[in-house]
Amino acid sequence: MTTLSPPRRPVHPPPRYRRPLGLSRESWLQYTVLLLLAVLVLAPVVPTLYQSFLDRPLYEAGGVLGVDNYVRLFTEAGFGRVVLNTALFAGLTTVLSLLIAVPMAVVVVRTKLPGGRLFAAAMQWPFFISSLILGFGWITMYGPAGFVSVEVRRLLGFLPWNLYSIPGMALTEAVALAPIVYTFCANALRQSDASLEAAAQVCGAGPLRILRSVVLPLLRPPVVYASILVISMSVETLSVPLLFGQPVGIDVFSTFLYRNGLQSINPDYGVLGAASAIILLVTVSLVALQAKLLKNAQRFVSVRGKATRPRPLDLGWLKWISVAAIAVYVVMGALIPIGGLVFRSFTQVFTPLQSPFKTLTGDNYERIFTYPVYVQSIVNSLLVAAIGAVLVSVLSLLAVMVARRSDFRFHRAVEYLALAPQAMPGIIVGIGLFWALAFAPFGLGSLIQGTLWALIIGFGLRALPSGFGSIAPSVMQIGRELDNAARVSGADWVRTFTRILAALVRPAFAGALILTFVTLLKEYSPAVFLASADSNIIGTTMLELWVQGNTGSVAALASLQIAITATFVGLAGLLLKGRDKNA
Repeated sequence: MTTLSPPRRPVHPPPRYRRPLGLSRESWLQYTVLLLLAVLVLAPVVPTLYQSFLDRPLYEAGGVLGVDNYVRLFTEAGFGRVVLNTALFAGLTTVLSLLIAVPMAVVVVRTKLPGGRLFAAAMQWPFFISSLILGFGWITMYGPAGFVSVEVRRLLGFLPWNLYSIPGMALTEAVALAPIVYTFCANALRQSDASLEAAAQVCGAGPLRILRSVVLPLLRPPVVYASILVISMSVETLSVPLLFGQPVGIDVFSTFLYRNGLQSINPDYGVLGAASAIILLVTVSLVALQAKLLKNAQRFVSVRGKATRPRPLDLGWLKWISVAAIAVYVVMGALIPIGGLVFRSFTQVFTPLQSPFKTLTGDNYERIFTYPVYVQSIVNSLLVAAIGAVLVSVLSLLAVMVARRSDFRFHRAVEYLALAPQAMPGIIVGIGLFWALAFAPFGLGSLIQGTLWALIIGFGLRALPSGFGSIAPSVMQIGRELDNAARVSGADWVRTFTRILAALVRPAFAGALILTFVTLLKEYSPAVFLASADSNIIGTTMLELWVQGNTGSVAALASLQIAITATFVGLAGLLLKGRDKNA
């Protein structure tokens, strides 16, 4: 006789915590992230577009919409010449960056190169140094009165280069951006299958034939992606065109905005808004094109299956030419300008006509630390970088979790908004936020305008894509089985994140903190329009000192920023390494 056991009561997971309006706490958090990102991204864009069609400053009542600003921009403001200069500068910068970086990536990754690891590490320096500082260094050494230029003119009787020209500007910018191209190409070479190279070697092809016929064609996708990125960054850059182009009347997009906005006694906000809208359209189009190409990247994959370990090619005597070429780039492009800038900070006069060791002094640093306004700019930079790094990293982590690890219906919109600022030039962010704060209701803008919080918002918006991109790959490597197991146990999305995933993404979060801190520390272009006398940072203070002709103090401030960055990156690296060993 079988006995029937009483039916088991179904086990229900604990009810989800819900707030008013019938939304769970995970929905509240997800919608909050979406709304915050939307406000941050649209805050500089909407006022800029609105101002471009308005016949007066947007904070004045009675404005009339129209297209007169665009008509005046192309007929009266000389914008056509600006467009041509920008196209020449961006195009030449891209070509020079490719010529420098692509061969370097090939010989470092795919050949037996003496000191290959050292050269690969040296290519990371521009990520930690502001292009503004690099520009100062190039002028100190290679400008018309630079240390190297004076010596070359004395030996040859003439100077074979002109830094204050579009080619000079493009060469300096290419030196700063070439590591980006190098990174794209080197990563592609390290991850690609070497089966085709092995097959070519079996068929008797020499190293040069293999590089020309096999390796270089595989680099077409990263070269295309990197080229678009370099063009976009060349269009938006302010430092090199401002230092090299403005003294001789060469205007590009960024310096046109700087001259007609900040330096003008009576700014034409309508023309300024129209120019900003056009520049924004150009950069957005370039980023959209890059995204489209990246979406179709799989069509370039030529070898699948089990990858073979690449066998480094031996170039013979050509490897020494490669070593010499890379050494010239690293030494002449980076070490000499930065070293000269640091040495200039300890001298009264820096010229080969007189031994610099006879004019050694600490007055430049004494001047920096004597005047409170200069000390305050250093403190402000550290505060903006530290507070901004924490806020941006937290927002980036939340955005990644919502976009990649949730069932939120607008998860794609969250990702698009988090990555959208990469299409917004820094000077456009500064102008747009300036207008947004001036137009903000309830007097909110007056409380933020000119304060460090305005800089944290502007700089943080620029650093947001870097933080998102730093955390997203690590999150995608965590299997979803952990999420599913937590859900089966009754945990909601918030508890799954705080109890399980947060601990696993801690190393990625630490990396995002380091990256965003360095990015925020060297950022300066939004501050041109957002900073006040009380909220100046190192970058804006260096520009002011440069205009005053105080190059010694500029060199001292630049050296201090380099030292701060190197110290922070070094300590952060040691801490992360120690944590990995103890893990």
